[in-house]
Amino acid sequence: MRLYAQTRVRRIRQVVADLTAVALMAVGVWFAWAVHDGIMLLAEPGRKLEDASGSLASGLGDAGDAASRVPLIGDVLKKPLRSAADAGNGLSDAGQSMQDAVGRVADLTAFAIVTLCVAFVLALWLPPRVRWIRRSARIRGLLDAPGGADLLALRALTGPVKDLAAVPVPEGGLADAWRRGDEQAIRDLSRVALRRAGLNA
Repeated sequence: MRLYAQTRVRRIRQVVADLTAVALMAVGVWFAWAVHDGIMLLAEPGRKLEDASGSLASGLGDAGDAASRVPLIGDVLKKPLRSAADAGNGLSDAGQSMQDAVGRVADLTAFAIVTLCVAFVLALWLPPRVRWIRRSARIRGLLDAPGGADLLALRALTGPVKDLAAVPVPEGGLADAWRRGDEQAIRDLSRVALRRAGLNA
């Protein structure tokens, strides 16, 4: 199985197309990562809420512990401080939940962008490459088969006329030479068909 053409111009085009496809997929991944980072900026308020609420809850908890040591009214003072500390912990959990939600959205968005970019590039790039690989294998197999060169010569005759410009024209014309089974004309025409497919004789 041949992955690249043997003729220079077509091989260069194929290599450029392959490199372009890889570059586009890399740009898609980079863009997805940039979008991910941009979405994660939305988690900053949640991070600040978690930090501030955690510090507040910790301070109120320490104050409640200190108040509990006050004789006679320690338990009375401790309860509201402890309730406020629990509320602060609730706000801290809310901040963490906000960060988790934003993180999930960022991950899903980045995954969707990467998937779409890669699928789009593959849909444009892969089918022509696979078609060329299969066609070149068929043509090479045809050349090796009995009468294959004759069929390739016919293929050259039915293709664009400009491809025949470099073929020596025998007396009576190329079509007449092919009908007569002129071996030299058939060889020349089969080379044209191979070159058109990006292959060498």
